[in-house]
Amino acid sequence: MKRNRILIATMPLDGHLNPLTGLAKHLQQLGYDVRWYTGASYASKIRTLGIPFYPFRKAREINQLNLDTEFPQRLRMKGTIKRLRFDLNNVFFLRAPELVSDVKAIYEEFPFDLLLCDAAFTGGPIIQKLLNVPLVSIGIGPLGESSKALPPTGLGMEPSNTVLGRLKQNFLRYMVTNFLLKPCTDVYNNVLLEHGLSPTTDFVFDALTRQPDLYLQSGTPGFEYSRPDLSPTIRFVGPLLPYQQEVRHPFRHTAKLKLYQRVVLVTQGTVERDPKKIIIPTLEALKADPLTLIIVTTGGSQTEELRQRYPQPNVIIEDFIDFNSVMPYANVYVTNGGFGGTMLALQHGLPLVAAGIHEGKNEITARVGYFKVGINLKTETPTPAQIRKSVEQVLRDPYYRINVRRLSAEFKQYDPNRLCEQYIAELLDQSSIPFAEKQPIAWV
Repeated sequence: MKRNRILIATMPLDGHLNPLTGLAKHLQQLGYDVRWYTGASYASKIRTLGIPFYPFRKAREINQLNLDTEFPQRLRMKGTIKRLRFDLNNVFFLRAPELVSDVKAIYEEFPFDLLLCDAAFTGGPIIQKLLNVPLVSIGIGPLGESSKALPPTGLGMEPSNTVLGRLKQNFLRYMVTNFLLKPCTDVYNNVLLEHGLSPTTDFVFDALTRQPDLYLQSGTPGFEYSRPDLSPTIRFVGPLLPYQQEVRHPFRHTAKLKLYQRVVLVTQGTVERDPKKIIIPTLEALKADPLTLIIVTTGGSQTEELRQRYPQPNVIIEDFIDFNSVMPYANVYVTNGGFGGTMLALQHGLPLVAAGIHEGKNEITARVGYFKVGINLKTETPTPAQIRKSVEQVLRDPYYRINVRRLSAEFKQYDPNRLCEQYIAELLDQSSIPFAEKQPIAWV
């Protein structure tokens, strides 16, 4: 049997790369020749997985560590759309020619049979056309495809069921597509033209969703807005989570858990480096509560300074903590809305308090509120009073935990890596196991 060659290509950001690591190892263990292309800063992580690695050569690496130093002007951008437009163009669309150049060079050495990329890897659809290879994109965030039933992606709006609300949705969708984010579509079309390809007539989010041969969406229908016009190439595969061979950052304070009535886990991800956004307000809100243990993960940003500032016995502050080892003990997850952490919290049946707007976080936090698996604070900078009130509400109202447990049960019905491999194998026409038909979607 032919050993199919798969090149995984991801943007050099934790939230874009980590969700694919489990799938990559699964495919490798099934006999696929899997190799990985991403930024050089991830070389050690990929090689530790035992996967051959190709670093960015011509591509400029923009990651969570250098994002604000490479583009200091973005910190001065206050408007959600203005900053989103800047990030889309500078971090993603303007990188596409560099990504394409690198991947074409890799193909000369490693003529892959399929390109597997995260949905924001903007070189993917171009490589698909230029090299005539199948493209599978992985949705590593909320589904961004437009729908006549929904508000536009990017504003963090919940769907409306009223006549006036739907009229507003339609108007805003028109404005975003044709004016507010049209510059992003224009940049992408210019890149297509530079490569001798026809420009897309779709809104750019739709082009990136609809052009791949398969679009495998992390998560389940229960955490996605109902829509009557879902593209036929989209498949929900359950929560795609990072590969874990051994626990790198185990939770070492289990004895403390018995001393407190409730545990609050706090993070603001790896992109946001400023602890004043969520970590400090949460500590200020809860540090004086003798019944609450606060567990903070900083992502390696200002950990020691925070420990010195908050020496209280009910505060634990670490660079990183394995969430699988601590979430079973937690009662509330306070987050800026990172998709991977949100998926993991939902899998563990852990209700959320979410505060995030930029980098697409508003779409994730909006779903937290809409599906009532937690509280969406609808801000980038919550106050201690807001956090205290929301944590108390989530702890007091059993409705949140009921909803999140229902969604956790739905997650358990999916075997993400197996589903992805089946869909990929069908695309490559070499499945060694019976292919599962597309699962009917039961929208909530």
